[in-house]
Amino acid sequence: MSNFFAPVIGQTQAIALLTQAIDRQRIAPAYLFVGSPGVGRSLTAQCFIQQIFCTNVPVAQHPQIKQRVQLGNHPDVLWVQPTYLHQGQRLTAAEAADAGVKRKAPPIIRVEQVREIAQFLSRSPLEASRNLVVIEQAETIAEAAANALLKTLEEPGLATIILIAPAVEALLPTLVSRCQRIPFYRLSREQMTQVLQQASDENLQMSPTILAIAQGSPGDAIAAIQQLQAIPAELIKALTHPPRSLHSALDLARQIDKTLETEAQLWLIDYLQHAYWQQFLAGDIQHSPLPYLEQAKKYLRSYAQPRLVWEVTFLQMSQLQPQ
Repeated sequence: MSNFFAPVIGQTQAIALLTQAIDRQRIAPAYLFVGSPGVGRSLTAQCFIQQIFCTNVPVAQHPQIKQRVQLGNHPDVLWVQPTYLHQGQRLTAAEAADAGVKRKAPPIIRVEQVREIAQFLSRSPLEASRNLVVIEQAETIAEAAANALLKTLEEPGLATIILIAPAVEALLPTLVSRCQRIPFYRLSREQMTQVLQQASDENLQMSPTILAIAQGSPGDAIAAIQQLQAIPAELIKALTHPPRSLHSALDLARQIDKTLETEAQLWLIDYLQHAYWQQFLAGDIQHSPLPYLEQAKKYLRSYAQPRLVWEVTFLQMSQLQPQ
């Protein structure tokens, strides 16, 4: 049989545990894929489902099965994501972004979605040996939804439910106790490079700041470079070093307020913190601008006026710089 987990880089322990479960025909009714975002948890779930569905099936049918799972149109797979509620309609994060919906609160897994899971599992699988449900960002499950999910986890029927979360502590202990835990780890620098090369984005491995932000998560690295590419190059260049004058401080604050949404401004702070950390690592930490950036992040999250936040921050930072 072909290596269904070939697309997954690293995560040897997770792959070994899941492969053994299939080989020994001891697939658990529920799994918890726990680890940092962007390290391959969802991809591993997809590969796991593909191998389950292809087991004891003629090899000639494998490509079609794998493709249907990958495209999300297999009748025996239900993939659940957190949603926003907009005008009575549930939207995933991607759907909300495409629709231009303003997002004030984070998306969650709702009671209605858990009811749909129960309904999906109430029928026998149509083609495969079992039904499969994947719940991404399971840490966003609302309390009422979590309580409803407990009943489904106790008696899932001929099915397997996979919860994906960043940490065990992010879920109710009662949910965790009903799942077999599969650990995922951050990747080494070599593994990161391998993933980024496969993504055909050589720029990712060229930026130490991006790799520092990612901290072993290829998904975070790809998201970071996309964020960086969305910010005007001349603005990034101007921010290479903290502002040195009153004029440059006020001008940069104006540009950021005019160009970037609040979420992008928060990401920019993370980027500048990593970039400036390298600059001041060997210098005088007491005169580092990092505390001012951390303070700016708190103000932005408190919905303070962004331009004023940046003006104050850059003015404070400019006083640290030699004129």
